[in-house]
This record gives sequence, C-alpha cells and structure tokens, in this order.
Amino acid sequence: MWRALFLCSLMLSACAADETVFSYGAGERTWELQAVNGAPFPAKVALMFPRPGRIEGQGPCNRFSAAQRVPYPWFEAGPLIVTRLSCPDQQAEAQFLDLLSRMELARVDGDRLILSVWDGDELVFILRPDD
Repeated sequence: MWRALFLCSLMLSACAADETVFSYGAGERTWELQAVNGAPFPAKVALMFPRPGRIEGQGPCNRFSAAQRVPYPWFEAGPLIVTRLSCPDQQAEAQFLDLLSRMELARVDGDRLILSVWDGDELVFILRPDD
C-alpha cells in the first residue's frame, strides 16, 4: 500500500509544471549583463538557465552555479557555487556576485532579462545574439 502511494506521489510530482523564470522565456538561452543600476557593466558576464531550477554562468573570472526554485516573477539564486580563479576583474566579479545573490524579482521582456530588488538595485541582461 505504502509503495503504491509513494509511486503515485512521485509520478504526480514529475508532472508538476515548472514555475521558475526558466519557463517564462529565460530557459535554455544565454543572457549577457549589460548594465548595473543603469550604468554599463565594465566586464563580461553570462547567465544561463540550462534547466528548471538551475542557473549557471561565467563571471569576469569564474564560473558560477546555483539553485533557482522560486516561482516567477520571484528570483532567488542560492547558494552560489563559484570557482576560485584569480584575475584582474576580481572586483567587478565580486560586485556582480554580491548583487546576483541579493536579487528578488525577475522579468523577461523579449530579448531583455531584468533582475531587481525592491530597493532599486537592478541587473539588465540582453539575449546573446546567437541564441
């Protein structure tokens, strides 16, 4: 009896629709950081949503990944897993990773992805042209 109940609940959970930003236009695409709080960002950053519940990316120095399981339009990246290579853009990377870890909202608007927090911090990404 318990085995049948477990299998039924497992099958139902597999059928649940993904409600993260992945399913609202961000998934399986590469987003490039363009601006932080309205100013151009001085280093290259790429953000990807390779599958539901997951983010990955390349900062100015290191690769990063995290879970992202909250429903759209909410956003929560964490905990961040980051490789630890040194490079000249370490300060820009630290700034980006700090901001990314604090983002609360996501909005996909065509070829733009905007991550923001209530107090005004904002990361604006554009879709990589080859996506």
